[in-house]
Amino acid sequence: MKRTEFLEDLKGKSSEQLEMELVSAKKELFNLRFQNATNQLNNTARIKEVRKNIARIQTVLTQKAHQ
Repeated sequence: MKRTEFLEDLKGKSSEQLEMELVSAKKELFNLRFQNATNQLNNTARIKEVRKNIARIQTVLTQKAHQ
């Protein structure tokens, strides 16, 4: 999914849905870091991608809070 599509998808969700998505992204990041520490991770670029997605979700949540 491209970045703009991901952002449009996030903007269409409610705050509760965004919170759930944030929790799942943080769990995925934890699992990726664990796999990386045990040398089981093949695609290390996924860590960077998930971190940026977490930041995007938090940004949209902040924008919704200030509306």
